[in-house]
Amino acid sequence: MTNVWMRPEEPARGPRPSFSRAQLTEAAIRVADAEGLKAISMRRVAAEIGSGTMSLYRYVSSKDDLIDLMLDAVAVEYLPDEVSGDWRADLRGLAVRSRQVMLRHPWIAPLTVGRQTAGPNRIRVMEAALRTVDGLGVSIDGMLTMVGTVSAFVSGFVSSELAEIEASRQTGVDLGQWLMRQAPFIESVLKSGDYPLFTRMTKEGARRYVDSEERFFYGLDRVLDGLAARLPD
Repeated sequence: MTNVWMRPEEPARGPRPSFSRAQLTEAAIRVADAEGLKAISMRRVAAEIGSGTMSLYRYVSSKDDLIDLMLDAVAVEYLPDEVSGDWRADLRGLAVRSRQVMLRHPWIAPLTVGRQTAGPNRIRVMEAALRTVDGLGVSIDGMLTMVGTVSAFVSGFVSSELAEIEASRQTGVDLGQWLMRQAPFIESVLKSGDYPLFTRMTKEGARRYVDSEERFFYGLDRVLDGLAARLPD
């Protein structure tokens, strides 16, 4: 199937389109941000821009094309203003921006692993990501592994964050309140004396578990430590 960016935006014949692909993409992103990816359909997006459903097929051939355009449009939000030359700081900054983008657009998270269609902005992001670890004496496969490892950590962490946000939305109970409700049972487990490490975790790590920001940076820095340890001397 032809990449959507390989097809002309305007037909060679017939009337000029009423909207641009960019406008169509922006409308689809608005819908997904507000209602989730399940809300994306050609009919729903057509309603958002005040157009007939069939007219959308002058811009894209399928819903998959539309999602590819959405992902590529959002990809610019990952790009750094500049690369400092400090690989660890630059890769850390990319991870922080990636988390922010995924929390801003929750529909992205399920697509970060499986959907790898190349688009102009996504290629720019990959180029920028690889540039952060260029010059370290690592092969291109090693550079991809470094970038991919950080990306996998961020995707997994944010997916967990979004699941907790959704649970709070559905139940009206945040994580702290939920943990408090578990307190009577947890106390009975602690009193048994059978789970010393669980007891230690409960007493020493409860605040860190609730503090998502602290957990994110703790995990991210450990990932970066591991990558640094594998660099050539």
